[in-house]
Amino acid sequence: MNEPASIGSYASKDVIFLLKDISHAVLEQDTRYREQQMQQGKHYSEMLPIEYKPSEAYMDLFHMSLNKSAKKLATAVGVVSEKVIKNKGKDVVLVSLARAGTPIGILIKRYILQKYAVDLPHYSISIIRGKGMDENALHYILRNHPSKKIQFVDGWTGKGAITKVLTESCNTFEKNYGIALDNDLAVLADPGYCVKTFGTREDFLIPSACLNATVSGLISRTVHRYDLIGDEDFHGVKYYKELRDEDVSNLFVDRISDEFSGAMMEIEKQIQHQLDYKVSWLGWKDIEKVQQQFRIESIHYIKPGIGETTRVLLRRMPWKVLVKKESDPALEHILLLAKEKNVPIEVFPSMHYKCCGLIQSLRGDQ
Repeated sequence: MNEPASIGSYASKDVIFLLKDISHAVLEQDTRYREQQMQQGKHYSEMLPIEYKPSEAYMDLFHMSLNKSAKKLATAVGVVSEKVIKNKGKDVVLVSLARAGTPIGILIKRYILQKYAVDLPHYSISIIRGKGMDENALHYILRNHPSKKIQFVDGWTGKGAITKVLTESCNTFEKNYGIALDNDLAVLADPGYCVKTFGTREDFLIPSACLNATVSGLISRTVHRYDLIGDEDFHGVKYYKELRDEDVSNLFVDRISDEFSGAMMEIEKQIQHQLDYKVSWLGWKDIEKVQQQFRIESIHYIKPGIGETTRVLLRRMPWKVLVKKESDPALEHILLLAKEKNVPIEVFPSMHYKCCGLIQSLRGDQ
């Protein structure tokens, strides 16, 4: 029987990873090679980016944005947690989507424990675009918590691709096993207007977007390769113990948890002022506009919002960055990173997001 592996730098009281430890496998490739392989059709979940020790500049960016936005983040956690309680009650299992969803799931769990004295179970599982959710992990949760409702959790929405994968996965799961799952996704920030359970719809930098494994419990992105993952296995991850000295995973969740008490009044105010919960897919309309205007062959080359643009500049092969308004103070780090990497900036005012990162086509068709 599949059992959770003892991996990651979070305490087990915060999260249980339903993931297979494949730390022995050599899967890392440099950015250019990965980009070429993916653009030629290789699936992104079959290889991993190299997990570098974060540079001083990236650590400074992380600490600066955390200090600047800790209270705002705590408020967004409180708002989304209150919505989870209102929609699902207290008999719920939090299921975060590894890896960006994991710290947010921990924060929701901690907020509900502090405010309602209810200790919700929290698991982190894999979801992969083009392959779906880890069904073995879902079966494990349903076996162990047969009477509880599931609440899926992620960090933020970009264009809403994972929201769509989650919906498809839940539909497939019901078709295959006759078990209906609520595909509602709770996120800290929903600038794409593609979920109804969110902390805010403001497009702002969530500091955990600045780093990789070192803010996600020292685990890699999730992996699904048939020579490593059997039919009965959970999807795989690597555990980067060698980055322990750079790990800020617990610092991040502790810093925001410390702000909960002081944010209670603001949380109440935000809940009363948030009247529009409609899912309008505003962001997706922006993406279609960008794709058409810049003649971009694949929608996967377009990464909207501050969090996704930051990740393009840190981890991918950026072609250019579109900004709604260059003078926006929220884009300070985006402009800095783009300048550092010689990535051109273009003002594109007719979009809802504050910025959008475009990935280079390595086939010469851009």
